[in-house]
Amino acid sequence: DLVDSGGALVQAGGSLSLSCVASGLPFKDFVVVWFRQAPGKEREGISSINSDDDATVYADSVKGRFAISRDSARHTAFLQMNSLKAEDTAVYYCAADRSDYKTSLDYDYWGQGTQVTVSS
Repeated sequence: DLVDSGGALVQAGGSLSLSCVASGLPFKDFVVVWFRQAPGKEREGISSINSDDDATVYADSVKGRFAISRDSARHTAFLQMNSLKAEDTAVYYCAADRSDYKTSLDYDYWGQGTQVTVSS
């Protein structure tokens, strides 16, 4: 299972750090991806980190503002979000799997989602 947390209401320009804790999974072998889904929009992948913790990918919309990381010893992945904008408002989900499905929704394991609201 994955449990994501850390969402909150924050003012534009502020920062938040999301966490994704895995249990019962060989987390160190898994790719981890953060998705988000804004109201009325499709779920989109915004950042990923590989199992070796040496490759990260970011969507253009968050590049330079968000940073993904992981601590496999603690079975946890993080998403540091800086310079938040109103358009970052969404429910954020972590997902994980042995295979890298890029930004598709084919991952077997998903967190329950955590709400991030950015007020302008």
